[in-house]
Amino acid sequence: MRLVKDWRKAWRYFSVQAMALQGAVAGAWLAVPDDMRVAVPSEWLAACAVVLTVLGVAGRLVDQNGTD
Repeated sequence: MRLVKDWRKAWRYFSVQAMALQGAVAGAWLAVPDDMRVAVPSEWLAACAVVLTVLGVAGRLVDQNGTD
């Protein structure tokens, strides 16, 4: 197992951005008080996680070797 050649530019990858957003959303959800969590349906939370995961996978499959 090795790092990709341009690992220092990984933040530019759409997949990395999608996974970072997913982590941020999960972290923010943990910071929300319980009484406010009740107002958000659990289906929305699950749908958000699925969408961000699918975007992350799609980002890994798309060639992102754009010119700098």
